[in-house]
Amino acid sequence: MRTREELERIEALTLAPYAMKSAASRGRQHPEPEAAYRTAFQRDRERILHTTAFRRLQGKTQVFVTTEGDYYRTRITHTLEVAQIGRTIARALGANEDLVEGICLAHDLGHPPFGHSGERALNALMASEGGFDHNRQSFRIITELERRYPDFPGLNLTHEFREGILKHNADALPIEAPPDYWPELHGTLEAQIAAVVDELAYNAHDLDDALRAGLVGEADVKALAWWQRAREAAQVDDAAAFTDVKRHRIIRRLIDLVATELLVESSRRIEALLAQRGSQAGVDDVRRWPTLLVAYSDEAERMNQELKRFLNERVYAHPHVLRMARQAEHIVNDLFQAYTREPHIMPESARQQIERLSLSRAVCDYIAGMTDRFALAEHARLLDSGRRV
Repeated sequence: MRTREELERIEALTLAPYAMKSAASRGRQHPEPEAAYRTAFQRDRERILHTTAFRRLQGKTQVFVTTEGDYYRTRITHTLEVAQIGRTIARALGANEDLVEGICLAHDLGHPPFGHSGERALNALMASEGGFDHNRQSFRIITELERRYPDFPGLNLTHEFREGILKHNADALPIEAPPDYWPELHGTLEAQIAAVVDELAYNAHDLDDALRAGLVGEADVKALAWWQRAREAAQVDDAAAFTDVKRHRIIRRLIDLVATELLVESSRRIEALLAQRGSQAGVDDVRRWPTLLVAYSDEAERMNQELKRFLNERVYAHPHVLRMARQAEHIVNDLFQAYTREPHIMPESARQQIERLSLSRAVCDYIAGMTDRFALAEHARLLDSGRRV
């Protein structure tokens, strides 16, 4: 059996000098004996998999509300796809795969029902108390809201894991964070990977789902630079019908091309770091480097922005998606008003948080934890309006 100490030695021998090693972690908030045959980051990752919040992701919207059909991506399938791409990028760059995968698995734990529509509604409702942001909510889940251990709130994850969640939006530095998370610095290479591959995954997969749903067609996407490159790389017959197989083939190539561009540019930036700081450049050098090390070239970034504009204008603003979004916001608003008027209709576990937090924040946390189906069922039970998403 390989002990934790041996696994830590393997990390030291095989990972890049700038990678975050589990043996060098700043540790946990609450002292705990470490595992006999798992590293600290392995243990973090596995704690995420056993949370209630992670299981609920299977019933939460990505773009299409879960009642629309079983084929479309949910928040959990998106999360798993992000983790898969993250591991690939981490391995290619010599980073710590366990830490990357764990951050990827946890990055969307704070999403409420109905995706960004639910988030917008809760943010407006909580404006007087700091609003609602799913990244901050993910951090609160892992540090206080999940209750699985008798001696401490949250999951007691390592400092580097918690930092990775706080700095998930890598392009939004400096990030609001407690001082001991260095808000003025970049995250570890692993945190940067998790942030970038999230966008890579949802750009490609939201496009895939939109094509599958018929919101846009092949003629609509043919002018996109990434689509043109992917279609050429996939060597598909342009005259052939746009079947599911053809779509899958092009989307696969699109993901591969974008990931390759990310690896090439990130490798170039890491080489520049090593050239200036030496072959033993470490984690602190990654944090203090003037720019993010995990990033795209200017050309690739322009192509990414073109794809994002297309998704914003043609998919997220599609009448079908907007209709779902409006109804979802109505449902979240109705539930919030009902619970704040009559908090006794919430379960005891939610009511217990009112004194510790506030009535509004306790209600917000309760709603944010709901799946789409549970929110719909609660709305029908409490208000019986007949509204459906």
